[in-house]
Amino acid sequence: MERRDSRTVWVGAIAIGGGNPVVVQSMTNTRTSDVPATVAQIRALQAAGCELVRVAVPDMESARAIARIKREVTVPIAADIHYDPRLALAALDAGADKLRLNPGNIRDPGAIREIAARAAERGVPIRVGVNAGSLDQRFLKGGEVTPEGMAEAALWEISLLEGAGFRDIVVSLKAAEVGLTVEANRLLAREGDWPLHLGITEPGPDLEGVVKSAVGIGLLLWEGIGDTIRVSLPGDPVREVEVAWEILKALGLRRRGPSFVVCPTCGRTGIDIPGIAAEIRRRLADLRDPVTIAVMGCPVNGLKEVERADYGILGGKGYGTIYAGGKVVRAKVPERRLVDEFLGVVRGERGGSGSADGSRNGP
Repeated sequence: MERRDSRTVWVGAIAIGGGNPVVVQSMTNTRTSDVPATVAQIRALQAAGCELVRVAVPDMESARAIARIKREVTVPIAADIHYDPRLALAALDAGADKLRLNPGNIRDPGAIREIAARAAERGVPIRVGVNAGSLDQRFLKGGEVTPEGMAEAALWEISLLEGAGFRDIVVSLKAAEVGLTVEANRLLAREGDWPLHLGITEPGPDLEGVVKSAVGIGLLLWEGIGDTIRVSLPGDPVREVEVAWEILKALGLRRRGPSFVVCPTCGRTGIDIPGIAAEIRRRLADLRDPVTIAVMGCPVNGLKEVERADYGILGGKGYGTIYAGGKVVRAKVPERRLVDEFLGVVRGERGGSGSADGSRNGP
């Protein structure tokens, strides 16, 4: 797909926009002032493939804690600022690598210009983060949130920043509704070359949240719009990172760890395809190499799928044949031994676990 041209904005050593790989973000849900808990969660996020972590800054204690957090982690830290401009200045003093400002609740042009000046001194970018749920009354249309109003809110703050000579700007336009989010981003994408941060905010729990995020983020990415993403889900934020990577892998934009092709099963199936695939996925959770694994139940589609994959299992009645590189390497392995022998082939060929992505931004 042809990606939209956008300027490059650096967050620490991470490049956003400018044709660089789409960056995976998440946000901690610990109290930022609880440094040990926040550091532990950031490390878990980074291990899952998160490349930029945002922390909430609701008070001065949280802003000052960023300095201590930064000493314990290597991933860039973004400070999430609402209501109080002084918190942005304190976060900058503490070493934040990026700021998120909400034009819906920080409206003083003088304060925004002061933040921009201090951020410019430190080489720290600013994300203009517009959310439907906190859109300023000035940008409502007939009392309603619209794509046009959301884009106007972003452009208002962008004009203040750029009027002060500040250009290291990333923009996000998020709503709980897929259509509203998609159309707002399409509108803004035509107005300038700022890198765009994508996400569906408050999309819902579990399956609903995953589906809405995948549809909304996926639509925009497929159109070439978007330079960094966060999948917003309640609960453990590591799940956000896992889903983000699956979206990027499905679109062919990033590769990290195994991609699975799994038979949906039917009356022809003679082995436990769902259980076998789940067990392989669980036991290869540490594998970072971008390989394709096919677990198929019969020869109808299975033969071509296992031949196309890096590794595969073609099921029979109570047994499976193991493929590597499109060739049979173990024939008619009994089902009870199938997972162990398959993993032995994968681990043996790859020398254990590995990591490879081939992108400039790491995994």
